[in-house]
Amino acid sequence: MKIIRLFGSLIFVLGLFIAVFAGVPWYVYNEPLLPLWLEIAVYGFLGGILLVLLTVAVEQRRAKATTEELPPSGAPPRMMLQNSVEVPGRQVTENLGLVKGHTIFAIWLGRDISAMVRLILGGELIEYTEMMGRAREVATARMIAQAEELGADAIINVRFVTTSVVASAAELLAYGTAVKLK
Repeated sequence: MKIIRLFGSLIFVLGLFIAVFAGVPWYVYNEPLLPLWLEIAVYGFLGGILLVLLTVAVEQRRAKATTEELPPSGAPPRMMLQNSVEVPGRQVTENLGLVKGHTIFAIWLGRDISAMVRLILGGELIEYTEMMGRAREVATARMIAQAEELGADAIINVRFVTTSVVASAAELLAYGTAVKLK
């Protein structure tokens, strides 16, 4: 289903750009009879959006039929991460300072269109959920790498901050205090 939606999104985007950036100027300066390439672009635009709509509708029916849980996280982290100011059962011996990881993620126009369709039909915006999940993983990995460079044993007081940059892009900052433990 995902591949069909991706294909529909691609056809939609190509058809849209050809129709708008080539077709409209051609239509303005030439005869009103549409050439075959412009008709194909318009049908591609319409067919692409139809494919996206159909795949989103099918995915929503599947989601209602079976309640999906989030999969367990992948590999264990290379370093202990705590969102508290101390590590239970361990003593902080040295504060190495602030460490942070930063990224800005965006989804391409085709996936953004799929998300807009979900806004109309309702349901989880999985395109943005996946984007933010990847952004969180990248920002966390960068924060951990910075702490490892300092020789830290753990990162305490871990926080995540997110900000919208543009309509389909978000900034994610992961930060915390790198410490050595006894």
